[in-house]
Amino acid sequence: MKKSSTSYGDAGFSQFIKRAFSRHLGHRVEDFEKPTIGICNTFSEINRCHSHIKPMIEAIKRGVIMEGGIPLEFPTISVGEMFTSPTTMLYRNLVAMDTEEMISAQPIDGTVLIGGCDKMLPAQLMGASSADKPAIAYTGGPMNNGEYKGQTLGACSDCRHFWQEYKAGTVDEEELDKINERLAPTAGHCMVMGSASTIAACTEALGMMLPGGACVPATANERMRQAEETGRVIVQLVKNDIRPSQIMTKEAFENAIRVLMAVGGSTNAVVHLIAIAGRLGIELTLSEFDQLSKTTPFIANMRPAGAYQMQDLAYAGGIPAVMKELSPLLHMDEKTVTGKTHKENLENVEIEKEYRHIVKPLDEPLYKDGGIAVLQGNLAPNGAIIKPKAAINKALLSHKGRAIVFTSIEDMEKRINDQDLDVTPDSVLVLQNAGPVGAPGMPEAGMIPIPEKLLKKGIRDMVRISDCRMSGTAFGTVVLHVAPEAAIGGPIGLIQEGDWIELDVNNRKLDLLISEEELMERKQNWNPPVFTNYQRGYPYLYRQHVLQADKGCDFDFLCKVPQHQAAPKELVLESEKV
Repeated sequence: MKKSSTSYGDAGFSQFIKRAFSRHLGHRVEDFEKPTIGICNTFSEINRCHSHIKPMIEAIKRGVIMEGGIPLEFPTISVGEMFTSPTTMLYRNLVAMDTEEMISAQPIDGTVLIGGCDKMLPAQLMGASSADKPAIAYTGGPMNNGEYKGQTLGACSDCRHFWQEYKAGTVDEEELDKINERLAPTAGHCMVMGSASTIAACTEALGMMLPGGACVPATANERMRQAEETGRVIVQLVKNDIRPSQIMTKEAFENAIRVLMAVGGSTNAVVHLIAIAGRLGIELTLSEFDQLSKTTPFIANMRPAGAYQMQDLAYAGGIPAVMKELSPLLHMDEKTVTGKTHKENLENVEIEKEYRHIVKPLDEPLYKDGGIAVLQGNLAPNGAIIKPKAAINKALLSHKGRAIVFTSIEDMEKRINDQDLDVTPDSVLVLQNAGPVGAPGMPEAGMIPIPEKLLKKGIRDMVRISDCRMSGTAFGTVVLHVAPEAAIGGPIGLIQEGDWIELDVNNRKLDLLISEEELMERKQNWNPPVFTNYQRGYPYLYRQHVLQADKGCDFDFLCKVPQHQAAPKELVLESEKV
């Protein structure tokens, strides 16, 4: 408690008044000579993924006290999907700023970060990385599996699946409501390998979470045991002065990327990992993600690309089982929050043969390569990403089609189901101005709906391209994070109705099939959009300073190595590259 005080211009008085006010919890003055642990309380009844964490906080406190520390809760912003307008991604950086400033400003020696919904944990890791006090991550855990008529349900892959079937006319409103009741049956975050589960898995691979912490269901006894152990471990981290920058090395991020690819994780993790690394001065490029994906077998049979869910993976040994199988490809000597290396943590992990349908052997994978591919071409000079294993119609991974262009999310919502829309199954649906600047906040609208008239004819997949994101629970032949985005002059904003587009995932290409001269002419005639919304406050700041998707969508002034937001018309064609 001596390390940080409000300044009154008299250091002795600052300590005197702080000692007086710190007595309010009943602690003895000498108690504050012990490690003081901040517990980042993200409880919220609106953020339903965090509505159940109060008993877990008490368990964390017990662990801190048992290990000789003093636990002190403090609140930060808590945001969750579905209930945050216009999108939680708009507020990820605000959560990160709040977390960093509270860790830095308050008289605490270490912090427990309590995550859950998918933007919270990356934001907390960003903030903790910049503050660089000892920290450990913990999540409220995934929901238990849902069930309907003997079929396992998973939020929110089945939210999307059954809504699509409802629009197609194969599920009626009464049945849809019965399914709705069972999609999210318990406390916790989404139980498929969506963004929340993915970032938890990556955090464990980074070494910032206790082994096994990613998969244990929110309702399991083990979740409470992990909470208490987390409280113990953060005190040890403080005593040994082990900081996030010592754990999250470049090699640790490579481990996280390999785990991301092996579990078929969310495309959102690409943006988040780049942002977290940027806070530490570590540059992660899309080409590194692609190279590691090409050399990492997909071994965890997880939805939406596979068949099982987080509860099942927990039974199979969780992320430790995945990492044990991947160990020949991992940096096993990296330090973790346990004080041990991954090699030491995983020494006694064995994968039982009864669960080999969930965690496949390295030499008998679900797929021989990873779950995410990076695309480039004249349509995405700085890159775009796709989950090939999540495509319903694999033939579309090599496809040419004519563009149907939506200039905004509002335009898409208005026209996508218009019976007069000139669309065929071979069309390429394009959504513009939905990126970090354009939306703003890069919402999860990338799984552009299949037009109802095609759904009713049996079509369930089409090529879709956008400069925004999609949920990790989503599926289909969907190209995302096209950079630069339309709103700053990226080529995706130059696409016109009827243009031919070619997608070639095997060769990692995404091209607009017009001449470079035509593309240059469109570029010269392009005018930046005039935004009439979000003209004040945080969203205004966001638009001024957010980086593009390939740079992690952090603020330019928060990266350890300062970066600059791309200005309008900053577009490099192939012929202009040196």
